[in-house]
Amino acid sequence: MTAILTIKDYSLDYVTRAGQNRVLDQLNLTINKGKVLGLVGESGSGKTSLAWAIMRYLPKNARETPQGLLSLADLDLKKASPATLGSLRGNRLSMVFQDPSTALNPTLTIGRQVTEVLERHRGLSGEEAKEEALRILTNVELRNPGALMKRYPHEASGGEKQRVLIATAFACQPELLIFDEPTTALDVITGARILDLFAKLREETGVAALYISHDLALVSRVADDVAVLEKGKIVEEATGASIFQSPVHPYTRKLVDAVPRPDRRLTTDSSKGDSLLKASNIEVFYYRKKWFSPRPPAATDKVSFDIRPGEILGVVGESGSGKSSMARALTGLADFAGEVSFGGKKILSDRQMDQGYRRGVQIIFQHPDTSLNPRQTVHQILSRPIKLYGGDLNSIPDLLEEVRLPRDYASRYPHQLSGGEKQRVAIARAFAAKPELVICDEITAPLDVSVQASVVDLLLKLRKDNGTAYMFISHDINLVCQIAHRIAVMRNGALLDLLDVEQIRSGNVHPYTRELIETTPTPVS
Repeated sequence: MTAILTIKDYSLDYVTRAGQNRVLDQLNLTINKGKVLGLVGESGSGKTSLAWAIMRYLPKNARETPQGLLSLADLDLKKASPATLGSLRGNRLSMVFQDPSTALNPTLTIGRQVTEVLERHRGLSGEEAKEEALRILTNVELRNPGALMKRYPHEASGGEKQRVLIATAFACQPELLIFDEPTTALDVITGARILDLFAKLREETGVAALYISHDLALVSRVADDVAVLEKGKIVEEATGASIFQSPVHPYTRKLVDAVPRPDRRLTTDSSKGDSLLKASNIEVFYYRKKWFSPRPPAATDKVSFDIRPGEILGVVGESGSGKSSMARALTGLADFAGEVSFGGKKILSDRQMDQGYRRGVQIIFQHPDTSLNPRQTVHQILSRPIKLYGGDLNSIPDLLEEVRLPRDYASRYPHQLSGGEKQRVAIARAFAAKPELVICDEITAPLDVSVQASVVDLLLKLRKDNGTAYMFISHDINLVCQIAHRIAVMRNGALLDLLDVEQIRSGNVHPYTRELIETTPTPVS
């Protein structure tokens, strides 16, 4: 078969103040025409560094060893001139990035960003490029592509923007396409549709692809073969099915064991009794308060549910379903109509959420980078809830140990921590208030599977020690089925199902719930 990408004895170092750090070590990989190679590994394993090396977008402190080979068909990429690379990228070699919001230029219309590629690499005139852009956007199943071309990126949804990037990547029929976590920023249903689109375009064009992800279950379904990268080294390469059935390397076995499986329950107790929190007919509103201005339509329908003491209530649904809106309403971060009952007290607005309520109901956000103050040390971050709700500041080292962080991390700043470590600090901050209910809003979404598994294990241990209830919001129904007692399914602001886990898995559910289950990637058996 014709080799499209050949990597032989390739090594890469980054020069830092601490010295030279090897990030890729003696890699050997081949991708043949029409084949997809999946590349998996934890954050920091070197996956994205390899993508940048292939695209020749390496930072100034990168150092390649002279003996390694990196070639696209018959072209030695390491020796290619800037002019050659300029004509190569977007033409013979394309890449689809993780976050479409940062990959598109916010100052240009979507149509202009597509036609620019066609004019440069295919030599089309302005009118020809517009016609071709309309055709390829239609081909990626975008509704009303003509209107979309006139919009700016902020006026399109995440799924629409990712389809635009895929259309642009395929526009010049590249020999090799690199996908770098293309569905991580998307909900499970949108992600599944993107993968279906990729499969369709791959069949039509015969493109070779390198598919990078930390989701082993997903990669095993889209790739012909899977390579496992640990600290810059390939430790195993096999078909997706055999990776799950009989992983050889201990690191691969660790990744496989961390993949959420709905039939492997991590919470075995039952949750019965009176309600800890009860939400009745909750409608959530987003608006700026102005005199005499009418209230806009609600972001959710009249949603009602309850959470019992010590219960884990899973809340699932695609982007825009109203999951986070409910979390914001229950924590006083969004205006709402309806009634919340907590601790026997009825609450009709955020103004009635007193200190006792705000202590008892805590929230952990999806991105710790935006929820932790970068100018404060971990000690200062954890001091705030202790000062607000009472407690001993000397307990902070013990609190860090409780979330499995070293005691001396109290003196560190957020930028000195990994993503998983920052999320543990956010968890510690929530538990510093000694809450009865913690709302977890997609807190494992940005984490790779092994870190996700460790965070979930920590949450279950804290629940066991403190009797805390969780409202666990996620788009991963496999993970939710592992830990939740009951599952609430939302779509377009409405609550469609509220059932015990056993009932959810029985199949007697709303059609949308069934679609969520069917589209969530599960390990290949």
